[in-house]
Amino acid sequence: MAVTAPRAVTVSVVVPVYNEISSVREALDALVAKRIAGYELNLIVVESNSTDGSRDVVLSYRGLPSVTVILEDAPRGKGHAVRAGLEAATGEIIMIQDADLEYDLGDYEKLLAPIAAGEHAFVLGSRHSAEQGWAIRKFTDQKVRAVVLNLAHWTFTLMINASLGIWLTDPFTMYKVFRRDCIRGLKLECNRFDFDWELLIKLVRKGYRPVEIPVSYRSRSFAEGKKVSMFRDPMTWMVALLKYRFQPL
Repeated sequence: MAVTAPRAVTVSVVVPVYNEISSVREALDALVAKRIAGYELNLIVVESNSTDGSRDVVLSYRGLPSVTVILEDAPRGKGHAVRAGLEAATGEIIMIQDADLEYDLGDYEKLLAPIAAGEHAFVLGSRHSAEQGWAIRKFTDQKVRAVVLNLAHWTFTLMINASLGIWLTDPFTMYKVFRRDCIRGLKLECNRFDFDWELLIKLVRKGYRPVEIPVSYRSRSFAEGKKVSMFRDPMTWMVALLKYRFQPL
């Protein structure tokens, strides 16, 4: 009797892209080539009308069987792009992957393992490790700004931990991996980096306690293209914490 091979688990990898011309091709090439035994990776690339040629690069991948390209008519923020990708996701598992090469694709296997084992439904790739220490941002050309961002990271981390009654080292990591059914019924609405707060808060309030897995990380500086605003975004994070901690799901 012939033995039927188990069906591969589909992972929808949502990739927001905006003005990443220096890294987008390398990132997409690596994602297209990525193979994980037992999994099938489907890329959902959401391009937000870049001004640096990134859209042309993204369009060159349209038509590949493992790639879905979504073109936005204007940049409305990373959160807006990720939400568009989530709406198109059909995989049993969803991952969020930036196109800036700060994170290492070699960590996919260990991020997926707790979900595959049925131990957890929600995984975070923590940028904190013995090698990184307390500081995950180490800009060689902007050391003072790096210190400010690291201190802000821990301040906001303690705030969200206290609010939700959890203990995480890196709740704002880009590497968020979860079963697609986790977000069923959730209305997600944030457009910028406050989306990380909204998604985390709502999943935790829905009953999904994340497990953290240390990952490799190399932070690029603002001179290299980091897009978070040191003044505008912290305000949106505070609003998101106050709003989504108490708003009915």
